[in-house]
Amino acid sequence: MEVKKAGASLDSVISGFNRRIAELQDLVIARNMYPASSVTDLSAVDAAVKAMELQVQAIKDRLRDETLAIPKAKKLIDVAVKQQKKLQDLSIYVPSHIPERMSMLGLDTNRCLFPEGSEQNTSFGSLKLEEVPAALPKEKKGRSTPPLWFITAEELDSLSGYMRGRLTVEKINAAINDMATYAEANSQLISAPKKRVAGDSWEKALELRDIAMTEAVKGKHFFLETDMKGPALKSDNTGKAILTVLRHLGRVSETRIGPHRVIILLKRH
Repeated sequence: MEVKKAGASLDSVISGFNRRIAELQDLVIARNMYPASSVTDLSAVDAAVKAMELQVQAIKDRLRDETLAIPKAKKLIDVAVKQQKKLQDLSIYVPSHIPERMSMLGLDTNRCLFPEGSEQNTSFGSLKLEEVPAALPKEKKGRSTPPLWFITAEELDSLSGYMRGRLTVEKINAAINDMATYAEANSQLISAPKKRVAGDSWEKALELRDIAMTEAVKGKHFFLETDMKGPALKSDNTGKAILTVLRHLGRVSETRIGPHRVIILLKRH
């Protein structure tokens, strides 16, 4: 009986070894079945994983940069909003329609400086373009330009209803632009030599020079009531109402010198 048991145990051991050997053989066969392709596939997977890791890191870096940029963007937005508000506040000072001041000035000045029918008038187009730049060096030497002190909606609203009437900020500011044009034309006529002044304008030039030398007007820009010929400021009821408003708001002052009503442009304090 004992011999039979020992034989059975030996058979079991041999059978276990045989199974283990068979398993090892299967593993060797599986390992060596596709050696080249298996290594290549694993390398491709590894490269793909590394590429994905780099992409994820790049996304993280971009998100970090964007997060850091948010406070700067908010500051820029705040600055832009403030600048927009400043521009909106400044826009009320500018009339909706501003005539071409220099072109109008050149036209009026040339009419005064050159008589009709003269040789200079035959080439009027070219002279008008040349005369305006010719006056620029005088400005560099100290001749100031007339003040353009526009009004605001708040200033107009501060006036009584009967004084405002139907006037608007745009109408009044356009008139202020006209007044500066009149004053500049008179300033050029005063400083122009006699040989450049038309014969029918020389008398006006002498009157303007006398007015400019008076104590009330000396060193200031001015124009006469007779200069109010538009386009925005005319010698009518609307023009008189505009002058009343501007005088009340401290933009102009008036005086009478001889037969002339003189309007003086005031500067911003």
